[in-house]
Amino acid sequence: MTASFDHLGISVPDLEAGVAWYGAALRLTVERTFAVPGTGLRGVMLRHASGYRIELLHRPDAEPGLVADGPVQAAGRLGYGHLCLAVDTPDEVDAEFARLVAAGAGVRMSPRPAPRPGARMAFVADPYGNLIELIDRTA
Repeated sequence: MTASFDHLGISVPDLEAGVAWYGAALRLTVERTFAVPGTGLRGVMLRHASGYRIELLHRPDAEPGLVADGPVQAAGRLGYGHLCLAVDTPDEVDAEFARLVAAGAGVRMSPRPAPRPGARMAFVADPYGNLIELIDRTA
């Protein structure tokens, strides 16, 4: 079997607001929408020009999950920790961090050297508290 990454699914309390934020902040476009009959579940698959996809899901009766304050706290819990997006240069970590914060992302870890020598990273949170890492993998 050959497998490759297809998408990440994120449950959101407001599907339309989630599509608007992720679309603008991460430059994603709507690939398709769907609903699962009899469940109240609706979703939208969003796609980036580079090919990665994020599926936003909404169920009216969904309950809030655990929200971590940052990457270290997230690693102390089992399950989803964060979404990581690679940028092309160390300077782009700072630029994308600033752009996402301006788009309404919450600051969780300002740009700084990553544990791997020569790399740079930062963390923000979407409007629902989900962590998004930015990393330069050129080093």
